[in-house]
Amino acid sequence: MTLFFRPITNCLPVCLMAGALILLAGCGAASSESSATEATYSDEAYEFLAIPKDGKLSAASKRALERHYDQGPEWYCEFTTHDLRGDFAFEEGVTRRDPSAVITVGDTYYVYYSRGTGETKGFHTGDPENKVFPWDKCEIWYATSQDGWEWKEQGLAVGRGAPGSFDDRSVFTPEVLVHQGKYILVYQTVKAPYLNRVKNQVGMAIADAPEGPFVKLEHPILSPADNGEWLGEEDNRFLVKKQGDFDSHKVHDPTLLFYKNKFYLYYKGERMGERKTFGGREIRWGVAIADQLEGPYVKSPYNPITNSGHELCIWPYKGGIAALIITDGPERNTIQWAPDGINFEIKSHIRWGPPAAGLVRELNTEESPLSALRWGLTHEYVSRNWQRIKRFELKNPVSI
Repeated sequence: MTLFFRPITNCLPVCLMAGALILLAGCGAASSESSATEATYSDEAYEFLAIPKDGKLSAASKRALERHYDQGPEWYCEFTTHDLRGDFAFEEGVTRRDPSAVITVGDTYYVYYSRGTGETKGFHTGDPENKVFPWDKCEIWYATSQDGWEWKEQGLAVGRGAPGSFDDRSVFTPEVLVHQGKYILVYQTVKAPYLNRVKNQVGMAIADAPEGPFVKLEHPILSPADNGEWLGEEDNRFLVKKQGDFDSHKVHDPTLLFYKNKFYLYYKGERMGERKTFGGREIRWGVAIADQLEGPYVKSPYNPITNSGHELCIWPYKGGIAALIITDGPERNTIQWAPDGINFEIKSHIRWGPPAAGLVRELNTEESPLSALRWGLTHEYVSRNWQRIKRFELKNPVSI
């Protein structure tokens, strides 16, 4: 065997570069304690946070500076909930949940919601016709009110599809957008049979009046990513060979906004083989954008756009998009804002937020950071089987 040696002089540039990198790395490490004390943050921030500007910094003090804990209380709030009258009073045997945004037509409020009957049995009962979740075998109904307190159920808005269609098992969790005289509903769909591993999709229906008739698009407008791989044949959503994207299993809670002259479809993604994190469930949001109402909706290359969240709750504010993010993930129970609708930053940490919050779209969202949350609708679990719709209101908001 012949051995070849390079002259050591050829290695000098590399050696010198490596040495320089080590030296720089060492300098960086040596200065890491003091880097946060450089003039990166204002004197007011140090004063507000009671952190000595020229002293040593604990990990907590560094986080406070880096994450801008000197923000004021303009985005902080608490909520109360109240029972409703009329058809939204609790009715055993009927599930009403997932209220959409509340829209105003003339002097009348309209809301759309998931409605179903029958007890929830769960998976693997031996009867594929049994309800597996409260939102299984649901349809989308609508109700009206003159005062936001007493509601009259008016009837069906969007029903399940014909056998074999992508929405033949359940249509649920609607959101409404009014745009150029059209009333647009986006909602979740499930095709039978409803299994643990079933992948839902998002549908759309359009009407010329809030009462309908709503005409459904023939095909879904959004589907889960197709890059995960199940492990084995057992109907177990936690067994995977590969998890895939953040939305490889579910695309839930669709919310459509007309923003920057495009249609932004925000949604919650659930991942195949969902894991637990230090913030609870592995849940994130994404957005898909279209030039035309009916699509195609293209998922943003920046997805996922949040680290947490369950039901979607978003509103326009100061040229950007604000979000109430609750329930799941390391940033749950926060209100966030993105100046571009994509890059969200935490503006406040709150104790609790109303689940499935349906905002009142007629409210002036530009008045203050929280004006969109003055009041709206939410849902409440009365039991495993039955849910009802309630009203939420802001409690002692600082900024209104």
